Amino acid sequence: MRNPEKETELTKLENVTLLPLDVTNLSQIKKTVEKAISLTDIDVVLNNAGYGLMSSLEAFTDENIVRQVDTNFLGTVRVTQAFIPYFRESKKGLFLNVTSIGGHTGFPFTSIYNGTKWAVEGWSECLSIELSMFGVGVKTVSPSATNTDLFSHNSDVKPLPYYEAVEDKMLGMVKPSSTPEEIAEVIYDATTDNKDKLRYFAGKSAQAIYNRRMEIGAEASRKEIKKMYFDELKFSKG
Repeated sequence: MRNPEKETELTKLENVTLLPLDVTNLSQIKKTVEKAISLTDIDVVLNNAGYGLMSSLEAFTDENIVRQVDTNFLGTVRVTQAFIPYFRESKKGLFLNVTSIGGHTGFPFTSIYNGTKWAVEGWSECLSIELSMFGVGVKTVSPSATNTDLFSHNSDVKPLPYYEAVEDKMLGMVKPSSTPEEIAEVIYDATTDNKDKLRYFAGKSAQAIYNRRMEIGAEASRKEIKKMYFDELKFSKG
């Protein structure tokens, strides 16, 4: 974690070692991976770091955009790359990447966040084929809205008045329906089922959202979501 010195709960558990890790800090990634490998045998690398902002693309600063891409996508790539030589030499191991149902479909005001999750999904699929020659697995877990502080940084971006009514509507519709414990159960199953399976869905609505998209197709799903968010609101176009 970024600040292990601030942790109070995990430090009370047996057989838990906390190490500093900011996934945007390449030199720290290399040092921490080396330290972890020196301490124990590694079976699973769980990439779970995330940073999310919900707003119109027009409202984002470049810093807002870069931070999301750097944390959600490049951070996952960097940590994975650092562990690959260890798993390759061991001829075993599993990378488990936490993405989002937003990595399988589109919603308004999440273009950058969802974009990073689509990127992780596509990258994970490629890597799962690439590393299979060494007996190394790659899987993704896609949660639905979960009761965490992922989007607690929304004050980092100032909404624009042109989008305010729709943004307020969407934020009102996004209510966490799953607990971290429920997501953790799916993560545990994915790491222990020994299946050659890439994608797992977690949470009360993730599988239903994905199934609906597969049932009606991507284009129909896109139009359905547009209707869901925009039909009740009046806009002056042009």
